[in-house]
Amino acid sequence: MDKNITLIGMPGAGKSTVGVILAKILSFEFIDTDILIQTKYKMSLQDIVDRYGYMRLREIEEEVTCSINPTRSVISTGGSVVYSEKSMNHLRNISIVVFLDVSFDNLLKRIKNFKTRGLAKSKDQTFYDLYIERNRLYKKYAQITVDCNDINQEQVAENIVKLAF
Repeated sequence: MDKNITLIGMPGAGKSTVGVILAKILSFEFIDTDILIQTKYKMSLQDIVDRYGYMRLREIEEEVTCSINPTRSVISTGGSVVYSEKSMNHLRNISIVVFLDVSFDNLLKRIKNFKTRGLAKSKDQTFYDLYIERNRLYKKYAQITVDCNDINQEQVAENIVKLAF
């Protein structure tokens, strides 16, 4: 059980929450790339988007993601990490990539803070457009997919353990 696990999925999929639970179950370190970005740049993701644009956030995300090389860790990524083939190849080399699959309707129920969430998307792109665009990429890069729609976060973590180990 020395493999890393990387969680990918839409904002609101539960990557950070499931990641913490999974890290506790496995006695692994927990790494959240969004927190690494915010710590390094001393600003929120939304501030980065507002000041430098969403494409710059994606560049920063790639830089930070490709710089990590942990062992025995659960890595929670930002939802836009899948736009970077370089990041995804790196994550697949250092970990098992798990897609937390949540329906669009369930995401809408979970997310309340669209304006402050720091979404890496163009101003004219709807959340639904983003969902359709990204889901294709999540499925492309995922080695394991977990349906997270009708189960709680502890059950999601338990399913990941069963599927990954």
